[in-house]
Amino acid sequence: MPNSNAKLHSNHRGGREASRRELVSRSLLSAQHCLENQDFGTAYAHYLLVLNLAPELKPTVKETFQFTLFKWAEELDSLARTQDLFNCYEQALELYPNDEVICNSMGEHLFRMGFRDEAAGYFHKAVKLNPDFADARENFYRVANWLVERWHFIMLNDAKRNLTYLRAIESAVHSGSRSVLDIGTGTGILSMFAKKAGASFVYACELSKTMYELALDVVAANNMEREIKLLHLKSLDIEIPKHIPERVSLVVTETVDAGLFGEGIVESLIHAWEHLLLQPKPKNQDVSAGDYGRVIPASATIFGMAVECKEIRRHHRLGVQEVAGVCLSNSVQFFSPTYAAAGSEETVEPYTTEKLSRIPGGYRALTEPCQVMTVDFNDLQELKSLAARKPWKLSLPVTEGGILDAVVVWFVLQLDDEHSLSTSPSEETCWEQAVYPVQGLLDYSVKTGDTVMMEVCCQDCYLKIQKISSLPSECGMDFSDRDDTLSLGNEAELCNALAGLQTSTKQDGNTPVCVLESTEIALLNDIAYHDCFKAAMSKVLLSLNPSKDLHSMDVDGHGSGTNLQEHQNKSSLRVDPDALYILDVSEGFSILPIIAGKLGPVRAYSSVEKEQHQAALHVIAEANHFPKETLEFWLSHLEEESVVLQRPKSDKLWSIIILDVIETSGLIQQEVMEKAAISRCLLHSGGKIFPQHVLVYGMLVESESLLLESAVQGTEPTLGFNIAPFINQFKVPVRVYLDLSTLPCVPLSKPAELLRLDLMNPLLNSPSREVKIKICKSGRVTAIPFWYHIHLDEDHSLNTSDESSHWKQAAVVLDEPIPVQLGDELVLNVQHHKSNISITVKR
Repeated sequence: MPNSNAKLHSNHRGGREASRRELVSRSLLSAQHCLENQDFGTAYAHYLLVLNLAPELKPTVKETFQFTLFKWAEELDSLARTQDLFNCYEQALELYPNDEVICNSMGEHLFRMGFRDEAAGYFHKAVKLNPDFADARENFYRVANWLVERWHFIMLNDAKRNLTYLRAIESAVHSGSRSVLDIGTGTGILSMFAKKAGASFVYACELSKTMYELALDVVAANNMEREIKLLHLKSLDIEIPKHIPERVSLVVTETVDAGLFGEGIVESLIHAWEHLLLQPKPKNQDVSAGDYGRVIPASATIFGMAVECKEIRRHHRLGVQEVAGVCLSNSVQFFSPTYAAAGSEETVEPYTTEKLSRIPGGYRALTEPCQVMTVDFNDLQELKSLAARKPWKLSLPVTEGGILDAVVVWFVLQLDDEHSLSTSPSEETCWEQAVYPVQGLLDYSVKTGDTVMMEVCCQDCYLKIQKISSLPSECGMDFSDRDDTLSLGNEAELCNALAGLQTSTKQDGNTPVCVLESTEIALLNDIAYHDCFKAAMSKVLLSLNPSKDLHSMDVDGHGSGTNLQEHQNKSSLRVDPDALYILDVSEGFSILPIIAGKLGPVRAYSSVEKEQHQAALHVIAEANHFPKETLEFWLSHLEEESVVLQRPKSDKLWSIIILDVIETSGLIQQEVMEKAAISRCLLHSGGKIFPQHVLVYGMLVESESLLLESAVQGTEPTLGFNIAPFINQFKVPVRVYLDLSTLPCVPLSKPAELLRLDLMNPLLNSPSREVKIKICKSGRVTAIPFWYHIHLDEDHSLNTSDESSHWKQAAVVLDEPIPVQLGDELVLNVQHHKSNISITVKR
């Protein structure tokens, strides 16, 4: 009988196994049938069933399952079924938990939806699973720049800054401050300083999920995880006793930016004094510090001065009247966002930042440094009064004549009575300075004895310096007091002063205003760029239509006696059937279509998106006297904006397609080679892509600065604390927005051609290349800066490292410096994958 039961069970199991195999087989056939019909959702469901019933098939169907998942995810994304999309990925990762391709794809969806912290986790996991997976590596580098800003590395490498904070915290703890809250802890270094100093209770809060998790790892690695309580919270959300048991006696923070207030230190300290700190120590009373609250830093003094600086000027003011034959002078007023922020009700950062000691061309002080204001972080009423305080006037006497380009601001952070940090441009510091560019004046020149006037206020958590103007010395006014009412001697003095101020500020309300990014203004000021494109476009148009006069439409009315209205009426009657089509798909604001429109019978299409930019281009086109039909906005012709590259008309092809190949940052634009491949199919015979090819140049250098800006250099700068291995997980191998002309470095080789990217002839391209480099100076190779020669054709090219170029440069920073001797030879393996250039070095 037992044998009979065993046989029955065996038959039953055999029947179930046969049924399972049949169901798996039918589901696989159904999945394949669905794929053929592009029914990806049903195919995905069938594969889920197959893999759950037959896990042994995972290796066999892996690639097909990935394809199905990605296609179904695209559909879900287009239908905004976000939760369903993430459910599919979670199911897929349960089946393939160590699949780097699925992890990377999940990260890409998260990143597109704005979940950068979560995306970073998936990209990081994908890279750990397969360090050679280029897509995941590039995605991780991209998101790492968002999540762990580069200044973390620079500041952690600033041993002076770290030591000064340590000494101030030690002093406070030793004098009785036993409970500490670190607001905006970052890596947790200030919290560890407090614990090392002997604080009994240490709490730290960090809003960024990535930095919070990083701090957990750092604190644990330094054996302080039981002694420091980390909170993933904004300090404004901390409650007693929910998060910390009672009020603390010391708050430490470095939530300050180049303009001091931009990271919200005032708001967070007002909240801390009201809800988290013990009451402040009464003045002039000798009592125990532990019974009262205090803040490090204790106070700050802000300084400012007016400067002349060509580099700031060319990024914030239009310095040319005409560009490649296109008149710009009176048609539109261009401003950078900092000028727009001054009169905006929105919370916009009213300054840019620069490290003045490294700014190309340097700067020249036009005034002596002047104290702008002070703030006591230990005085709650003073902190509260900052935002409510009315704007006050400030005057800086001009001590050296020149061009008024900006007011530059820095501060001294007084940590306590004995310890301070300065962000002055004359100091060796990790800090940049806040720059308030001067815009909107008729005359920017000042002379010795003049006065630079401005208005100062603290609004929206920012220090705002606005209404900057100059007052000639002959006006003889005294603006030294900061009261809102000017103290004037008599009515005549007032009239003279107002007259002086009115002549220095643009008052024309009829001229259209266009706000451009500072990089776009620098591009408008790049004369060589526009002249080069004009010459190259002329050459192509002449070759395609030699019978036409290329300058027939270059009408500006100067001395021609042509009536503009007559010219436009005649032009509107003439629709040239032989007009050549030009498409400019440059990023941002571009006047290349207008330059093209003046070269002959063409239809020029611009891909600018912003209505304000389109309006500005229309005004410039009208001011330059050419017909409205010559310039069109390409995106208004498209049903899908994502498909920018297509025929101009069903029966027409393009004569010229202008691609944006190099980002202002110094990197290659994403998907540029894919765009070039599509563009080649849209050109008629003799048509060209601009640029036709790009050469990448580079050289070997020794630069301590690039090392310090790219990774934390061991435990020495962090005073023995083990932080480097954790934050260096977020280092990226390429530094961008560099100025080679001012980069502190020693060249160890001559420039060499590293790579060629051919947009017209893809057969000339190679994804990798080995380049031999001869060492011309002994030293340590720490980095390889690179730049581009952009060839529009064989006769016209642009060098992105030129002084007048609007482009910046980039550099690959090596993981480990390589010692070299004069006469050595190194071999660089240069690879181009999508938009990234990677360079590895071998002897």
